[in-house]
Amino acid sequence: MPTHAAKAKLFRDLHERAGAFVIPNPWDIGTARLLAQLGFEALATTSAGLAFSRGRPEGRIDREASLAHAREIVEATDLPVSADLEGGFADEPESVAKTIELAAATGLAGASIEDYTGRPEAPIYDFDFAVERVRAAATAAAGLPRPFLLTARAENHLHGRPDLADSIRRLQAFQEAGAGVLYAPGLKRADEIATLVRAVDRPVNVVMGLQGGNLSVTELADLGVKRISVGSALSRAALGAFLRAAREILGEGSFTFADEAASFSELDGLFADWR
Repeated sequence: MPTHAAKAKLFRDLHERAGAFVIPNPWDIGTARLLAQLGFEALATTSAGLAFSRGRPEGRIDREASLAHAREIVEATDLPVSADLEGGFADEPESVAKTIELAAATGLAGASIEDYTGRPEAPIYDFDFAVERVRAAATAAAGLPRPFLLTARAENHLHGRPDLADSIRRLQAFQEAGAGVLYAPGLKRADEIATLVRAVDRPVNVVMGLQGGNLSVTELADLGVKRISVGSALSRAALGAFLRAAREILGEGSFTFADEAASFSELDGLFADWR
């Protein structure tokens, strides 16, 4: 298996080459290994997918459990992994920096920190404090003995504040604070994404798999997007199929869902190399 340093270099190289790449989001060891077998080049954890797999809503997984999960994903394949660390599991910049240090110790090649507070009455951190938090995380990442790619997220569009100008202002400030990748989840229109890409000087991540947003990899690459994630979409797709199957059994007493299920032999074969 490649060293953590080699994975970190590979991850940085993916952001520096031409074109866009997709970084899908597994939620357990099995899905991480399936994605690796299919040929993806890097993986990212999903806070929502992890929470759903534990029978909890998003935001109810603590730092210890999140980092333990990240370590499982890191150790599941040879691919570099970036972690969704939500808001860093703390308000204070010093604690966010500590989260980055602990995350790097799991072998992660990178991680994201967002400006969502977790408080519905005031969902987004004030501008100056949000920048301070990113600066602390970036300083911690820069002080590590190997590369660690910090992604800074502006969460306006996911929390009832579809203010593109403010999201761009925040991402520009996060860039100056030291973030290596910039991300405003919730942007769906090509013109908004293009405006963001033109306004910043760092690789931009865009999430697909949200309802109402269906741009292709080629279309996003043409807009200048570097990295494409899917957040909890794969988890939700799997759980959607699970719910449809369970409701068919309960409501209709039939089992036609099995016709579209992956076969035992296919899955057993895909996992064979990991024995």
